[in-house]
Amino acid sequence: MRKLLFLTTFLNTLLLASFDGTIVDKNTLQPIAKVTISDSKVDFYSDENGFFSVVSDEDKYHAKAYGYRPHTFKQDQNQSIIELEPITVKALYLTFWGANIHSKTVARALKIIDKTEINTLVVDVKNEYGSTSFRTKFAEANDYGASKDRTIGNIEDFIKLMKSKNIYLIARVVVFKDELQAANNEDYAIKSEDGTIWRNHDKMAWVDPFDKRSHDYTISIAEEAAKVGFDEINFDYIRFPAKANLKLKKESTEENRLNAIESFLSSAKNRLRKYGVFISVDTYGNICWESGDTGIGQSVASLAKYSDYISPMLYPSGFASGSFYFEHPSEHPYEVIRRSITNIHDTIDAVRIRPWLQYFKDYAHKKRAYNKFEITEQIRGSEDANASGWMLWSPSSRYHKGYFEASIE
Repeated sequence: MRKLLFLTTFLNTLLLASFDGTIVDKNTLQPIAKVTISDSKVDFYSDENGFFSVVSDEDKYHAKAYGYRPHTFKQDQNQSIIELEPITVKALYLTFWGANIHSKTVARALKIIDKTEINTLVVDVKNEYGSTSFRTKFAEANDYGASKDRTIGNIEDFIKLMKSKNIYLIARVVVFKDELQAANNEDYAIKSEDGTIWRNHDKMAWVDPFDKRSHDYTISIAEEAAKVGFDEINFDYIRFPAKANLKLKKESTEENRLNAIESFLSSAKNRLRKYGVFISVDTYGNICWESGDTGIGQSVASLAKYSDYISPMLYPSGFASGSFYFEHPSEHPYEVIRRSITNIHDTIDAVRIRPWLQYFKDYAHKKRAYNKFEITEQIRGSEDANASGWMLWSPSSRYHKGYFEASIE
């Protein structure tokens, strides 16, 4: 048996090939340290001089570094220098219904991208109801009718158009809030105390984050987004409901909740490795100020273990009166953003923080309209805190070209 094991190991070693290279910044040609280079199974890393060495039986690799576009390359001894393109993500969110290449919403967004510093689109791939914006090859979701209301008829054409404009594409994938999945899998839907499926204020059901079947389902849809060409998977509602006395598979302790979310992200990282996509996670804004998991399974330190970017929703209207010592935080957009990001610098590198910013009217305090001043103040706060870009959330996906500086006209 030992001889057979030795022979098998020896033969496997013969099949492995070694490939060395150096990762550099495309613009400066300076080496980049701590780049993740991966095949479909294993991660390797560049040293302080950008040098890496890969031993693998595969010939395709992915390189990822914070603040750079993901890059895929094939093993080639004549290509020992790998250049990564830097990017500071400046994103507009497109709603599920707006993400149609024939819509006015997309036309307006592309015009803004053509004329300003905006370089990224966040596109709903799986929304809160569980619908997918294009027909994936994931049979289970299709059987539930997830693609029935799809808004992107031809995902290949959609991706081709965006890539022709060098747009960085982020797929927003809602995780545990999923009416379709829960309604079709009552055994692992979250229940009320009376045993019926629990639904929140907007009549949406959730699946149990403690159940691995809910993990596998959403990660399968995330894989579909990665396959067609999205650069990043953005997981939203990657948490437990903010509701007590629900029936779950395990006791809802902080330790159990954190472990469940980490387990999901660990699985996602392993299954998405082969596509070379980044992983980002959305959180409430108060995650920047809380020491625990806020009762929903999220903390900065925990989420940072298996994700690339943390995206707190730092909407000034989302902070209660008295936060930051302001009676009305929405009146102070710059301070809310800058202070929140700076407050977690000791927990996660600034280059891994990319906040959601408010592009809608204040709903909580003085009903202030959020126009150019408020938008640019939030952007300034993000940039002064050295965040890795920002993403603007408009529920209508209506944005104003004149709000964005650094015009390239």
